[in-house]
Amino acid sequence: MSLYKILENKIFIVAELSANHAQDLNLAKETIYAMREAGADAVKVQTYRPDTVTIDSDKDYFLIKQGTLWDGQSFYKLYENAYMPWEWHHELKELAEKLGLVFFSTPFDKSAVDFLEDLNVPIYKIASFEITDIPLIEYVASKGKPVIISTGIATLSDIEEAVNACRRMGNDQIVLLKCVSAYPAPLEDVNLRTIPNMAETFGCPVGLSDHTLGISVPIAAVALGAKVIEKHFILSKDIDSPDREFSLTPEEFKEMVQAIRDVEKALGKVSYELTEKMKRGREFARSLFVVKDVKKGEVFTEENVRSIRPGYGLHPKHLKDILGRRARKDIEKGTPLSWDLIE
Repeated sequence: MSLYKILENKIFIVAELSANHAQDLNLAKETIYAMREAGADAVKVQTYRPDTVTIDSDKDYFLIKQGTLWDGQSFYKLYENAYMPWEWHHELKELAEKLGLVFFSTPFDKSAVDFLEDLNVPIYKIASFEITDIPLIEYVASKGKPVIISTGIATLSDIEEAVNACRRMGNDQIVLLKCVSAYPAPLEDVNLRTIPNMAETFGCPVGLSDHTLGISVPIAAVALGAKVIEKHFILSKDIDSPDREFSLTPEEFKEMVQAIRDVEKALGKVSYELTEKMKRGREFARSLFVVKDVKKGEVFTEENVRSIRPGYGLHPKHLKDILGRRARKDIEKGTPLSWDLIE
């Protein structure tokens, strides 16, 4: 698919399933139905097994202790509880596409890429924590499909290396996502002004993968030029999922989509043209009116000529040229001033 073509016409809104399926296939299906109803364009999943991401070890290196929602667990245990069974992918992809949604995934190793190639997914996503895995990025890019890259832990040079890795493989279908890899992400760390700068720096569309609470940040991102919005989606906050705190419910996601579509319409294009409605509105602009009865030959002064609403008289810019000149005939108060009334 031509993702760039899609981005020319609309903001691409991605609902991230992540671990919010709670390893229940029926729940995953219900969630995809809800994503469609909420107005998503795409559903994104994650394709990994615990042992494709890390190893099962209780050594200190492998324990999460960074002030996250998951502190105290090992990486392996977290991913064991969160991963989506690979045998679901085909069925969920069929469902999503039947509902008119794009279905794609984040692979975490080459075996996941090969699996997703067999499924013929149309897009790949590189997760923030994999942005330094240049061999994986090259392998993904070699498939010739659009590559969306999150930048949540990336330095400027990391982003440059990832983009260059794609381009080395002859793949220029790159979308970068501004992201903060904190869960939830503090507002003061988001720095949305980076979005237009990133687009200019790397010459590709830029969007937002958002982990803040609420919907304000994605809406603001669109106003700053974001072309893709990705947000975690959960059917209910009662679901026992490691991602539920920073995920949107169907109602919240729908509200976000509507606000984004409204902003999208309002952004429009660079234009100084007046619509017909705006032209009619000029009738309420100021113009020069005679505000006291004036006799033939009487001098125009600031007492008998003023700039007032509505806009049927001469442009206010002519006031200086008219003051001191004389009336060509008697003029009644409330008459719009015109050149034929002036000697």
